[in-house]
Amino acid sequence: LTVPKSVQRHLESASHETLKPGARELRDTDAHLIATPQEMLEAVAAQAREWGITPLILSDRMEGEAREVAKVLAAIAQQIQRRQQPVAPPAVLLSGGETTVTVRGDGRGGRNTEFALALLEALQGCPGISAIACDTDGIDGTESNAGACFDDQAFTRAQAQGLAISPFLARNDAYSFFEALGGLVESGPTFTNVNDFRAIFIEP
Repeated sequence: LTVPKSVQRHLESASHETLKPGARELRDTDAHLIATPQEMLEAVAAQAREWGITPLILSDRMEGEAREVAKVLAAIAQQIQRRQQPVAPPAVLLSGGETTVTVRGDGRGGRNTEFALALLEALQGCPGISAIACDTDGIDGTESNAGACFDDQAFTRAQAQGLAISPFLARNDAYSFFEALGGLVESGPTFTNVNDFRAIFIEP
């Protein structure tokens, strides 16, 4: 990047270095870690067990291209449903960690919404599988939604409405797809940020 000289000077100035432990600006402050991504997943897993659903925590730090991660998780969900491996349904796949999106188009949507759309495409309307993917701060990327969710009828509804998934993915426009389908999760800002959260529910 070519930046203005004033910006370059600011970046190189030691006076604008990141605050370090013991800095005077931090003397009268306290920081308390109240939840970690793993604790978030374990709390959801505990609730799932109460409902008679087997939870499978995959990772609290999953990374990678959102649409590629979606393909892998779709395959695991289908293995559970078809082969009862590595657990038998009803089950829920849980994961945290932040995926990434390589922007190729001019559409709308963040990494969680794109993950959900790629997952829906990978499942191709597989009965008995539904999912949600959200950012715990309530904002997915720069949009007004936290993420998106869908049930096992969403693929059929999308086809009935003439919503082909591939063109929306090609222009990174998952927001518009789920807006039309009614699958946006809009919680508003939560004023906290534990991590991204993904849950895939698999029925027997």
